Amino acid sequence: MKTMKGPAIFLAQFMSDDAPFNTLENACKWMASVGYKGVQIPTFDPRCIDLAEAAESKDYCDEIKGICQNAGVEVTELSTHLQGQLVAVHPAYDAMFDGFAPAEVHGKPQARTEWAVNQMKMAAKASRNFGIDVHATFSGALAWPFMYPWPQRPAGLVEMAFKELADRWTPILNEFEEQGVDVCYEIHPGEDLHDGITFEKFLEATGNHNRVKILYDPSHFVLQQLDYLDYIDIYHEYINMFHVKDAEFNPTGRSGVYGGYQGWVDRPGRFRSLGDGQVDFSAVFSKLAQYDYDGWAVVEWECALKHPEQGAAEGAPFVSDHIIRVTEKAFDDFADSGADDEANKNILGIKS
Repeated sequence: MKTMKGPAIFLAQFMSDDAPFNTLENACKWMASVGYKGVQIPTFDPRCIDLAEAAESKDYCDEIKGICQNAGVEVTELSTHLQGQLVAVHPAYDAMFDGFAPAEVHGKPQARTEWAVNQMKMAAKASRNFGIDVHATFSGALAWPFMYPWPQRPAGLVEMAFKELADRWTPILNEFEEQGVDVCYEIHPGEDLHDGITFEKFLEATGNHNRVKILYDPSHFVLQQLDYLDYIDIYHEYINMFHVKDAEFNPTGRSGVYGGYQGWVDRPGRFRSLGDGQVDFSAVFSKLAQYDYDGWAVVEWECALKHPEQGAAEGAPFVSDHIIRVTEKAFDDFADSGADDEANKNILGIKS
């Protein structure tokens, strides 16, 4: 059995132009001061990293690692959530998602997709230069606008969407294969990979590509009313990353899963700081320990109510308290009789 690593934290929700989150060094020092041992780095934030340089230079990656280590943390993984999103964008979202890409590709969907694919390939090389064999991202979405079937979806629409999604991702996955890095898709509403069935559809469409893996985050399953513990039982062999994030779902007679277009504070389903929501983390950590998950437990702070610094400070001890140091022996080993085959035969009444 294996023990997971942690606590770590995803820096994306914290980086800003204000200290202490205005530089990677300052952010890492602050995170270390409240108990974190690792940081997940968003490659889309230039305050943290230059992705192009990281893809080209191991020396640069060693420099970044050194900055983090001197601050008291290590780099756990790299993230391309925003770039991965842009690998596949339905036209309905073009204007909104342009903000994730550089100005020169705004209003140019094909150029934006090409930029995103190149970003992903650079991320594969950068992860290898860091000596990391897992990577966090989103799948993007072509079929999401047709998630609820009204009017009825035309026959073959979903199959075509997943074939196209797989066609776009396969060259990227092949680059990750060459670099020896798994692509861990965060299973997330708004993505074509948003539950177990859609993960299976994508995996099949890629020809069961060796590098297609899962970033598990139970908070999204609470909002979808999906069994997040059974999910681990079903997909544990694919779960190679873990975001520790809480959520709650409190439906009323006025609003439910879809949220009524309300803001996060008023939605029945909303993300919360660790311990303030409904996720049974004791069971989650137990399940992951049962299946030998030995990656990082990474806090992703998102809360509609609590200040991020309070949420982060509370998150480190929360994760530390939930990580299970797995046992190397059975609890009843003290009663081991040390019987051999002949003794077992005698116990069972079997004649030699």
